Amino acid sequence: MQDRPTETTQPASRAARIEACLRRAFAPEAIAVEDDSARHFGHAGYRPEGETHYNVRLVAAAFRGQSRVARSRAVHAALVEEFAGGMHALSLRLLTPEEAAAER
Repeated sequence: MQDRPTETTQPASRAARIEACLRRAFAPEAIAVEDDSARHFGHAGYRPEGETHYNVRLVAAAFRGQSRVARSRAVHAALVEEFAGGMHALSLRLLTPEEAAAER
């Protein structure tokens, strides 16, 4: 018999954990998390098993009134456990809903 997932069960992949963490922290209108590790072969922090380099696009009302630096710091603070667990790099595109609408 297979155990059913519980509220405390962690998603298996780092990308899924990043997404879940950012959803909890920022209640985004849109989120995309891409594992970009394979493109960093031979770079600092690269590991053959991957899950070291990520691209994140996050659209959230929580970013209203915040500078780009403040937004980035907030995301890095939310993901401190992932950095401690081996994540090396994070490319961020952090937008308010209004900024995302203006891009379209």
